[in-house]
Amino acid sequence: MLKGLIGKKVGMTRLFLEEGKAVPVTVLQVGPCQVVQVKTPAKEKYAAVQLGWGAKKPRLVNKPLTGHFKKAGLEQPLAVLREFRVEDIESFSLGQEFKADLFAAGDKVKVTGTSKGRGFTGVVKRHNFGGGRKTHGCTTHDAPGSIGASADPSRVMKGRRMPGQHGNQRRQASNLKVVDVRPDQNLVIVKGAVPGPNGGIVIVEKA
Repeated sequence: MLKGLIGKKVGMTRLFLEEGKAVPVTVLQVGPCQVVQVKTPAKEKYAAVQLGWGAKKPRLVNKPLTGHFKKAGLEQPLAVLREFRVEDIESFSLGQEFKADLFAAGDKVKVTGTSKGRGFTGVVKRHNFGGGRKTHGCTTHDAPGSIGASADPSRVMKGRRMPGQHGNQRRQASNLKVVDVRPDQNLVIVKGAVPGPNGGIVIVEKA
């Protein structure tokens, strides 16, 4: 049984439940996804299906990928390819389509995406450091302070929290509750926030 699909983050809003409670939700456009490749234990030594999502212009697809899509019987190249492990591999076939109705209201899902890139940032923003004193004469408002002893160990220890690249990393939000599913619009609405910017690619899987 397939447990996940590819989609994108549309944005955040809020919904009013039947009891009148307002909850913050994230709208995800999930599917339709098509099976591009079926991997069997006999050939690849494990069971999985490769799903594709989103249209892509044929002129932007190289020849190996073009042949890959033709072998699956797909006339329109797909923009995103992801692999999902499955057990009942016999029930899948090339070109098979899966939509948002794979999920139902009340399900718990995990959403994987790429967090927003914030560039090179300091320790206050990157690691939530407090910084120096906010007083007259202080010149270390945003400095990290001491990063290592001089004589022993005479070096900066590996893993020290310092300024650097912030964000643009693979992140996962787990145990999010599905509030509503709208198959006609390919929308899955989950409670809470998910990683990444609006329009970012996400993987939605049953928890």
